[in-house]
Amino acid sequence: MALHSCLKTTVPMSPTTGFNLSGSLMKSDSGFAIPTKLQSIRKGDRERLRIQAVFSFPPAFLTRNGRAEKQKQLKQDLLEAIAPLKRGAKASPDDQLRIDQLARKVEAINPTKQPLKSDLVNGKWELIYTTSASILQAKKPRFLRSITNYQSINVDTLKVQNMETWPFYNSVTGDLTPLNTKKVAVKLQVFKILGFIPVKAPDCARGELEITYVDEELRLSRGDKGNLFILKMFDPTYRIPL
Repeated sequence: MALHSCLKTTVPMSPTTGFNLSGSLMKSDSGFAIPTKLQSIRKGDRERLRIQAVFSFPPAFLTRNGRAEKQKQLKQDLLEAIAPLKRGAKASPDDQLRIDQLARKVEAINPTKQPLKSDLVNGKWELIYTTSASILQAKKPRFLRSITNYQSINVDTLKVQNMETWPFYNSVTGDLTPLNTKKVAVKLQVFKILGFIPVKAPDCARGELEITYVDEELRLSRGDKGNLFILKMFDPTYRIPL
């Protein structure tokens, strides 16, 4: 369609409004004529309108649904990466670096800002990945390694319990001392060999643990020796026996 002659004049485009100014009319990119009175909008008002336009339709990652989708995708990426690594026993240094990078992305979107004040920490968690050599025991024959490891924390009683399964069913319980709302000092108290022979833990059996991410199904923690622990929820109703 032919344009009126007054719209054919080539003029600079306003960087703020996105309209071409021509004589008594302003033409938008769609070809619609805009009344001259818009030219009188002060610079400050144009800037305010521009900002309102940007934030009236925020990017997807700023919306609640967008954050949830991002959280879901980052968790999925992490879980897929650790799946073939046999809880970390088969992880090469490059694998460990990649898992650490993915874990930090998940930790950055932790929905539980004060884990030690949340019931989400409670229950029985299954260890699905760690960098701890003492837990993995990768140098031992496979038939002498625990098939599955669990950890339980009771936030209200400040107790922790680590459990092995077949072949030895060893376990250990300990006390927690909060250092802040996400970090605790750990003092192990009693080992149970084969699941029932009690052995008092030495006084040096101490450490620290920081819960860096937790939701209903996944928990990430980091120890004072730099080890990473990734666990998935196994039984949210489990309580550590007194």
